[in-house]
Amino acid sequence: MSRQSSHAVLAARTDTGAPNTDEIEALTEAAGYTIQKIFTQTRPEDPTYDLGSGKVDEVADAIRETDADTVIVDNRLSPAQLFNLTDRLPAGTEVRDRYRLILDIFEAGASTKRAQLQVELARLRHELHRRREEQRRNEEWQGLQTIRDPEGEWIREVKQRIDRTHNRLNDLPDETTPGRERKREAGFDFVALAGYTNAGKSTLLHRLADDLDLDSAEPAHSDLGETAGVEDRLFKTLDTTTRRATMDGRRVLLSDTVGFIRDLPHDLVEAFRSTLTEVHDADVVVLVVDASRPIAAVRTRIETCRAEIDETDGDVLTVFNKADRLSEDELDRRKRALADLAPDPVVASATEDAGLDALRTRIVEALPTESAEFDLPHGPETERFVSWCHEHAAVDSVAYGESVSLSVQGRPAILERACARAQSIE
Repeated sequence: MSRQSSHAVLAARTDTGAPNTDEIEALTEAAGYTIQKIFTQTRPEDPTYDLGSGKVDEVADAIRETDADTVIVDNRLSPAQLFNLTDRLPAGTEVRDRYRLILDIFEAGASTKRAQLQVELARLRHELHRRREEQRRNEEWQGLQTIRDPEGEWIREVKQRIDRTHNRLNDLPDETTPGRERKREAGFDFVALAGYTNAGKSTLLHRLADDLDLDSAEPAHSDLGETAGVEDRLFKTLDTTTRRATMDGRRVLLSDTVGFIRDLPHDLVEAFRSTLTEVHDADVVVLVVDASRPIAAVRTRIETCRAEIDETDGDVLTVFNKADRLSEDELDRRKRALADLAPDPVVASATEDAGLDALRTRIVEALPTESAEFDLPHGPETERFVSWCHEHAAVDSVAYGESVSLSVQGRPAILERACARAQSIE
């Protein structure tokens, strides 16, 4: 993030229950702020400020008492609430609601042209709402009715930029991962790790992968280490990290996608989905859940993720990660409480390297698979065929006797090609 040494005060309000500030704290830090103080409140939304008036006074006092220059509110503020709250705070204080904070993070993390344009579109729409509200306030203050020009030049300027950005998006070629079909033809299966932020996806990728990132000499996630710190950074990039993995002889391309977040703003849904191509095209989606969180929070996170990943054609496996933090009784209680969403979860601990063999087995069982038996004459063509099978599929056995017998399993398209090759061998 380009922001340097900015300090912030957080304010989180919920209608009922105690506000949980874990995620907004992580988002705030990901955006480059240092948190000075946190305020929470349980009450219905105040139409003027979102927060109650008394809480606004406490936040204003905290700004004066610390070196914070920004207030971050863990809700989406209407333009009017944003203006009203800014007016009540010390001069020069910047207000960021949850929407704008996430927008800042996405803007910094978008590296593809499509993601950049989608984030730009969301930013312009946000600016259009803000300008319309500011004009309305100015008209009320001045007692004017702008009849001949109800919107004004500065609003039309934003709308024109929105249209131009739409056109640039439409002009982009279809978004496909280069070489994906070629890799499928080479026998690779695609597995995507999906899940909420800080669920442990990066650690799991590190445990399951065979080698370095496919696309660069260095891992795309600079935090791919052995410690828990691997999962403590949100939105390092909106791109994915892909590594090779071998599971029961199957060659897998394993992708760690950007983490999900609660209440993703509608205008950013498309920008977010542009990072999830690997999920929607995957043969198997591994939904990683931090099982150590309260049951209600785990349920919310699974529901949030399933709302997006259910679009995939592949199977979805749920992993209850961080199981080492729970007793057996507590883990069983979570399984029973969440059976409607995750009827048969894989229990694992990526940091403790536990449950990963079971996960590998379940992934392979879920992959699209066909098998075939071949009985071929000895000769160079057969040897080339055996080598081809090793490169493109999983060879369960090879026996050399009066003929060469082998048992092969792999992707249906690969087995179809194998059968065609075998028929050509005399």
